[in-house]
Amino acid sequence: MANYHLEIYTRPTCSDCQDLKKFLKKHQIPHKQYDLEEQPAKEKELKKLTGSRIVPGIVFSETSILGLRRNTKGMTGFEQNKEEIKKLLEVG
Repeated sequence: MANYHLEIYTRPTCSDCQDLKKFLKKHQIPHKQYDLEEQPAKEKELKKLTGSRIVPGIVFSETSILGLRRNTKGMTGFEQNKEEIKKLLEVG
């Protein structure tokens, strides 16, 4: 996980989003969170990164020396991507 920055895009009414947040908290995974209800402008960014407006949007990226995102991996949904997320975050 050290090579990745994690960003999540959520909505308060999304149960999968709440499960993702509990998982990250339980494993003490640092992440940046965007609540699309509070920050509706972030929805365009979510669609660009994951190809969808569906939440939770989960984006792993490396940051270049200039602070730009690179090698971005975006996915939609926590439950169906849980095993891959665990692998990327190196948690059991």
